[in-house]
Amino acid sequence: MVKVILSGYGKMGHMVEKALQERGVELVAASNDIQAVDPAVAKECVCIDFTTPDAFRANYLFIAQHFKAAVVGTTGWNDIRADVLRAFETAGTPMIYASNFSLGVNALMAAVTRATAVLKGAGYKADIEEIHHIHKLDAPSGTAKTLASLVEASLGEEPDIRSVREGEVPGIHTLTLRSSCDELTFRHEAFSREGFAQGAVTAALLTEGLQGVHEFSELL
Repeated sequence: MVKVILSGYGKMGHMVEKALQERGVELVAASNDIQAVDPAVAKECVCIDFTTPDAFRANYLFIAQHFKAAVVGTTGWNDIRADVLRAFETAGTPMIYASNFSLGVNALMAAVTRATAVLKGAGYKADIEEIHHIHKLDAPSGTAKTLASLVEASLGEEPDIRSVREGEVPGIHTLTLRSSCDELTFRHEAFSREGFAQGAVTAALLTEGLQGVHEFSELL
């Protein structure tokens, strides 16, 4: 039986709480100070982390060393990615991470991977635009960076990314592939944070019996 403790209890934390209730998953605690959680309690729980880049940098060692498993939706820590993954692997704590837990975004990434493989060597150039709410701290978004890496892997060059911060936009990502002959556009628009929360709960359920560190897309 999966039990969850939330690291970060802002807007996303409340949305994840709602998704947990809908799925019948027990929420043991929700905290903006995850290191205050009793390690004995943490050892029985999956930590779902939606905090800030700085908070995750400060907390990832504690999470790796004390929790049963972790689902990390926080972005903006790619520069210490090797250290983070090593910490969870060394501790033997299963971890699932993603730049975006939305099932729709993961379907988008799968489509982009296939399309760019087909277009390899055909003279296509790519650009990406991502639009998010004004409270988002990292730019470009983790999702945009992931899309860019998928394109670069097939087409051999990194696309330009344009980041826009306005209003309360949950997230819009648009990838354009253009040649002298035609243009393809891939677009995902989130209507709310609900899709991210539902995906994170799905990931938490996948930690049962899991070993190692995985990107969410690998497990879908």
